[in-house]
Amino acid sequence: MFMSRNNVLEKYIIDLCSPTLASLKTASLINCYFINEKQLEKDMAELNLLLNGKGIKIQTLRKSKKSVLIYVYRIDMLAKDLMKPGVKEVLTYYGYDSTEPEMAIEKLKMRLSETTQFPHEIGLFLGYPVGDVVGFIKNKGKNFKCCGCWKVYCDQCEAERRFELFNKCTRIYMEQWKAGKSVLKLTVV
Repeated sequence: MFMSRNNVLEKYIIDLCSPTLASLKTASLINCYFINEKQLEKDMAELNLLLNGKGIKIQTLRKSKKSVLIYVYRIDMLAKDLMKPGVKEVLTYYGYDSTEPEMAIEKLKMRLSETTQFPHEIGLFLGYPVGDVVGFIKNKGKNFKCCGCWKVYCDQCEAERRFELFNKCTRIYMEQWKAGKSVLKLTVV
């Protein structure tokens, strides 16, 4: 993905984050290459102004000279997810001092910058089931039941239902966006 004109970031958000915009999923990630860092920052700031009122936040988790990992999330859903049984134990194991969303995100950013391996607890920040995140870590990404947005180790039927819902949402959002609806109109409160 290359950032080169103003609405490119909006297109990626529609294409890769529709379930988050629709409030079906806690968060999404966009990993993209950029040509103009200042334009990317401007686009992110503008989208934040538009979407913050609908409960969406956009921020950089990690940046290099040519690419950026962007986190698009619903703060209220993230707060609930971080309070689910088992989450605190996983995060504590990886050095997190808090399950308060902003503090936990700051620690995630540190983990992304410090480690050479990708911190797989990030699944907890994306709304993945705790059992699937733990299963992925324990099995090193192998021996999963099925794969969609994430690798499934627990409730395959529920995960497949959610994957289908996310795919349908993305198709509808892309059609609506191509027909002229803005990201703001497509984002639910």
